[in-house]
Amino acid sequence: MPTPQERPRHFSMLRELQLADVFTLGNAACGMASVFFAMFYVATPTPSHFFTAAALAPLAFIFDVLDGRIARWRHQHSAMGRELDSLADIISFGVGPATLAFAAGMRGGWDLAVLIFFVCCGVSRLARFNVTAETLSAGSDKVKYFEGTPIPTSVLLTGVLAWCAAQQRLDAALPGGAWTIGPAELHPLVLLFALSGSLMVSKTLRIPKF
Repeated sequence: MPTPQERPRHFSMLRELQLADVFTLGNAACGMASVFFAMFYVATPTPSHFFTAAALAPLAFIFDVLDGRIARWRHQHSAMGRELDSLADIISFGVGPATLAFAAGMRGGWDLAVLIFFVCCGVSRLARFNVTAETLSAGSDKVKYFEGTPIPTSVLLTGVLAWCAAQQRLDAALPGGAWTIGPAELHPLVLLFALSGSLMVSKTLRIPKF
């Protein structure tokens, strides 16, 4: 139990949250809910669970866009806000899409290796962005460009999986089928995640930030 002197500091973080941070937490909440609904689908293949998990990704993206706009509007930029945004993004646009791919049927050994690679690329990309953000902003309050694709672009992968579900092409019916390579199985569709991860960590690809 915290002492009376420690309690104010114990709860001070909640008081320090800015409006933009609340939207960032909305992003994280959507990402975690997406993971849960993907798990529900694995346990009980109910299409509504899969579509709900997929729909939460663009909702998380909306929260992600709004938190940045609100921070600029209120001139409330902080190191804590940047770290909070990165942690939310890795849930919503890293772990979330990878879990949905697993739920869709990409469960072969090579599939898992690719999905792990994808999430690790997302973590690395966000860490690099946070470390270099001050340099890239060139003294202004806004980063001028991204090195590599931003992790929220993985919402496109979620859209592909939602299309597959709408076409009833999940599990054994995934586009491209499944290949047995050595000791494990690979679904060619998972290579989209390999491409997305590789583009995220690219240092030669520079994308202007508007």
